[in-house]
Amino acid sequence: MNDAAVSVTGKLLWSPDPSARTTGQVPDFAGFVKDQAGMDWGGDFQALWQWSVDQNVEFWDLFWDWHGVIGDKGARKIENGTAMPGARFFPDASLNYAENMLADADDRLALSAHGEDGRTTRLTRAALKARVMRLAGWMQQAGIGKGDRVAAYIPNIPEAVIAMLATSAVGAIFSSCSPDFGIGGASDRFGQIEPKLLIACDGYLYGGKRFDRLPIVRELAAGMPSVTHTLIVPYLDTAPDLSGLPQPCLFDEAEGDAPLADFVRVGFNDPLYILYSSGTTGAPKCIVHGVGGVTLQHAKELRLHSDVRPEDRLFFFTTCGWMMWNWVVSGLMVGTPVILYEGNPFHPGPDRLWQMAEAERLTHMGVSAKYVDAVRNAGYLPRQNVDLSALRMIMSTGSPLSAEAFEFIYRDV
Repeated sequence: MNDAAVSVTGKLLWSPDPSARTTGQVPDFAGFVKDQAGMDWGGDFQALWQWSVDQNVEFWDLFWDWHGVIGDKGARKIENGTAMPGARFFPDASLNYAENMLADADDRLALSAHGEDGRTTRLTRAALKARVMRLAGWMQQAGIGKGDRVAAYIPNIPEAVIAMLATSAVGAIFSSCSPDFGIGGASDRFGQIEPKLLIACDGYLYGGKRFDRLPIVRELAAGMPSVTHTLIVPYLDTAPDLSGLPQPCLFDEAEGDAPLADFVRVGFNDPLYILYSSGTTGAPKCIVHGVGGVTLQHAKELRLHSDVRPEDRLFFFTTCGWMMWNWVVSGLMVGTPVILYEGNPFHPGPDRLWQMAEAERLTHMGVSAKYVDAVRNAGYLPRQNVDLSALRMIMSTGSPLSAEAFEFIYRDV
């Protein structure tokens, strides 16, 4: 850091290893910048950050090359660069988000999914890509294509990831929310985007209880005349009742179709998915995220901010209604296995996620401030009960961590 940095007082909880200046992905990127642009950071992160702000167009151009984004970058780096709003990065570029997520489809682990009832599913990168492309083929035959919206009312399970990637593969736009939303919460969101395809589960489990969602799915579909097809994931029962749904099909049966031949590349600034505001100040507001912006920003956050590598294990406790779900799926882009958990994180006890962290050898574990406080208040001490020697980073978002929560993490985790 710069010697002129403002001094602060307080208890030092952690400081990075000095080797991070030479061995992490930040110094690797900085070396690339020096070779390509002549900017020498001299081991000073603040200097590198300042350059990225002052020369933001050059930064993103070089980051595209360093990361190795799959796609055509095009001739122009930016259009209307001084306009806000109105500036558009890489206006001539074309790419596909799913193509970037599913590169190097080999036998390495891609997804490891856990349910609160003990069910587990593991998919290799090759198996994940095969399932995505088969579902994308079904979508294409069902008339789903560029610009169409696909709404998913689904738990945090492999089928959610497959659905999102298949939607991207055909150039369509994905939107999801968790099945713990009632009909009001779901329809307030999906009713705004006029989806052509509704993907939903028959129900979900939480705290050891079953929650049937088919009545809500029927009501949801009936209230959206734009829906032409429905796909149902049989999460509670192997043969759910599909009556009353528009052109229904089981998820697994849709995956049996001929696979999509090629990823459909779209413009850098075309929509990838639609997220929503919380709805605490009126109806939820749609928040559209672009294909290229998500690909580059997530790659930057994963590699430069979090130093996620292919040999790591990435987890974030989230539902499909929170933006952290979209973020963690992008871990596939850097080759790291993504770990999913569906259900109550305290079922049957506060040790549930920590036992999973030990078993999966998590290196990056994401949680909310509320979860940290709940573990602390339960009196559970992870450090005394599980082996977390592989864990390098705990990520917390949703709300600020309290001083007590910080102390708890560094003392007891």
